[in-house]
Amino acid sequence: MRRRTLLSLPALGGLAAALAACGREEDRPVGAPRTTRHAYGDDPAQYAELTRPERDERGVAVLVHGGFWKPQYGIEYAQPLVPSLVAAGWATWAIEYRRGTGAADTLADVRAAIDALPVAADVVVGIGHSAGGHLVTWAAHGGGLTHVVSQAGVLDLRAAYDDGLGGGAVELFLGHPPGRADAAVDPVRMLPLGLPLWCVHGRADDVVPPSQSQTYVQAARAAGDPAELVEVDGDHFAVVDPGSDAWARQLRILDGLSG
Repeated sequence: MRRRTLLSLPALGGLAAALAACGREEDRPVGAPRTTRHAYGDDPAQYAELTRPERDERGVAVLVHGGFWKPQYGIEYAQPLVPSLVAAGWATWAIEYRRGTGAADTLADVRAAIDALPVAADVVVGIGHSAGGHLVTWAAHGGGLTHVVSQAGVLDLRAAYDDGLGGGAVELFLGHPPGRADAAVDPVRMLPLGLPLWCVHGRADDVVPPSQSQTYVQAARAAGDPAELVEVDGDHFAVVDPGSDAWARQLRILDGLSG
């Protein structure tokens, strides 16, 4: 299935159903990693899924899905990365969060989900795609993470608004055009981060332009952060395709992490 087809709404329901079926305990192969769901709030969207490897863990990967903060895109877009991360020895904490109810709800949920992580580890790397890159980078300022991998992240809200990304997604998320009062939720205006961060971006990305990552890394380095731009072949979705060279590159980055 092509990635753009996968991200269309008709395909979304089928994919979610298939993933739900795969996650049922009775369908889990003997010896396969077990996924458990943990609520961190009362809303149906306030939960995270913990998957742990069958061997010693290298650390925890906190996965934050994208979808321009819109309600039709959910955790099913983070789940495909879980098997390869677990196979590499990482516990995964894939989080769901409220979408479409305002920036305050979404941001509070991402913060709460990271704080609710039930696994202690020296290395806790946040991995977020697109709007998830924005959320995980924003959340890293509040603690709980040791490293960040932004996958085609929306890291400059003003530029994203000016470029009309996601059909006006930034204004829908904030409830207004971004301005000075939004600096505390705009990653490029929150620097320095104080953590190692990699901005992984497809050269052919026509959904979130590579300039989003390029601008952020340049500003982060100027602020003294250990930030690295990792440009890869492919489009917006190559960075979250578990069969792609772009994802293999990210696994190699994770291989080099230490607490």
